Amino acid sequence: MQTKALAPEYQGALTKMSVNASLTDVLAEGVRHLKQAELSGSQEEVARTGLAVAEAHRRLGQVEEADRAWKASYRAARSAGATGAMAWALWSGGTLARQRGSLRLAFRLLGLAAELGKQGGDVVARGYSLAGLAETGRIQGDYETVATLHEQLLSEARARGEARHTVWALEGIAQIHRNTGRLDSALAMFEEAAALAGGADDRRGRAWALRGIADIVSLRDGGTERALALLSEAEVTCREMKLSSALAYNHKMRANVFFRAGRYEEAREVYEQALGEFRAMTEPRGEALAALGLVKARARLGRDRADTAADLDELRGRLSRIGLLNAREMVERAYAELGVARTGDDGDGGPAPAASDAPGTSGLPAPAPSAAREEAPVR
Repeated sequence: MQTKALAPEYQGALTKMSVNASLTDVLAEGVRHLKQAELSGSQEEVARTGLAVAEAHRRLGQVEEADRAWKASYRAARSAGATGAMAWALWSGGTLARQRGSLRLAFRLLGLAAELGKQGGDVVARGYSLAGLAETGRIQGDYETVATLHEQLLSEARARGEARHTVWALEGIAQIHRNTGRLDSALAMFEEAAALAGGADDRRGRAWALRGIADIVSLRDGGTERALALLSEAEVTCREMKLSSALAYNHKMRANVFFRAGRYEEAREVYEQALGEFRAMTEPRGEALAALGLVKARARLGRDRADTAADLDELRGRLSRIGLLNAREMVERAYAELGVARTGDDGDGGPAPAASDAPGTSGLPAPAPSAAREEAPVR
């Protein structure tokens, strides 16, 4: 039996905040209660209300404020000897690190969070931290390593009746299936996640699931208009709840749908919009992926081939430095798809191959645009 979705990251005086509360409302309430906690002298309450402040800032794309807030929450929890609150603060910091593209730091902080959650007997903090580790590995492209952990977390979430965590796990496994070519099972899982999220009143989870469905409908079936309609439905939630990151990824997916349909001018416009949104919230992974789409759209609209190749060279290095294991594959697909070769050093220490070795020059057909993997967003 699945329960209604809860937001365990809203703690202390904020435990009654709805999972669907606008992030601006969460931030305002968090700041108000944080000031009260500071006046009361309770460091544990400072830590727990500070966590909501950190998470609201993070999800609003205010990364510097989020960084200060999670660290302050951790310091307060440590001074109070509240191991569980320390775990939650580190979880927030690790999630922020992943959002900022610092995957090594994310692994470190989330690993510490999981250990402290175990030590403090906070099952939910440990579960969220393990989920964070799984999501970081999935984003990195290490599907084989994290697939089992995703399945384990799904089983545990179902057994405890945790609807929100079940939705997250289903969407994660669906993304792995999507990126490894199992589109039918991916669609089934995204649809199950959307239905479960709807029943549990988890609007954020449903918005992410609709994005996943739209991706598969566009990719597998060429269902452009249905995909756009699903994204429009999800966008309403993103705007009402002020989900800045989710909205930017929604726009990037909308651009992907336009690109697959050969509507390159519309794709270019929306990739540019998403790129600006990612830059505004200092989310380098989303920025680089939107930039890759923009390079491809501009190329289809007649951009100079040498300029296109130079742009891809720069992006290849940038994505590799972020730590995405499949970054080279993603950009190599773009070289082949657009029929251009690398022109020089991409900044990651690797020289360009000889022209005869460049993708797309062997006479074989280039991969279709829809074959490219879709990177999972940060939740």
